[in-house]
Amino acid sequence: MPQHEKPPIVSEPTDSTSSVYSSARDLSQPTVSLTRGLSYGVRLKMEGLHLLSTLPNGGVPVVFFDPQYRGVLEHLSYGNEGETRGSPRRALRQMTGEIPEFVREIGRVLMPSGHLFLWMDKFHLCSGFADWITGTRLEVVDMITWSKRKLGMGYRSRRVGEHLVVLQQPPRRAKGVWTRHDIPDVWVEPVAKSRHTHRKPVGLQAALIEAVSNPGDVIVDPAAGSFSVLEACELTDRRFLGCDING
Repeated sequence: MPQHEKPPIVSEPTDSTSSVYSSARDLSQPTVSLTRGLSYGVRLKMEGLHLLSTLPNGGVPVVFFDPQYRGVLEHLSYGNEGETRGSPRRALRQMTGEIPEFVREIGRVLMPSGHLFLWMDKFHLCSGFADWITGTRLEVVDMITWSKRKLGMGYRSRRVGEHLVVLQQPPRRAKGVWTRHDIPDVWVEPVAKSRHTHRKPVGLQAALIEAVSNPGDVIVDPAAGSFSVLEACELTDRRFLGCDING
């Protein structure tokens, strides 16, 4: 679905299952005070772990995390798939060994029933990522596939999508927390032109931000890349706090 279009709102069910739905949030974010040198709504150039370390425990409702890892690129060694076409991503600083540390810090700063939206490729989804969330209380509650309408790499099937794993801090619940019920689990949004090699869909991220936060809430992205989450925050009247090591 193109980012400028929203799917029709699904009518609330009228039978006994209606109790699991809610169009209003009953959660409020605690006040978050920023340390010196940090600002909302800007492209901070700094280490993501350092940014997270400045935040208080249980203070934010939403974190997006798109970790840099070699993943499937380490397993491609044919033609130009692992070289020419994969070279922009290979050139980025990798954080494979740091991912569990990032996720632990994210779990620390998320408020009760807060959400982590974790971007993941097919390789890690299939091979397992349990070690990434070990030592946290985060629970997997959903997954959304982003269809990019563009063929990517693959030995057999060619990838046209990426996956967004949805994790929640206890207590795990949807009613009063997740307020949009029109987000499909396969989201179609063409890849936007960008200098960044792995730009993510602004439309999808904006819809998710609206679903699990209130206007004015702080949305954190400690590995912002193209800063697509910043754009999504600007569209949804949320306060973006994020950084990238490359600025």
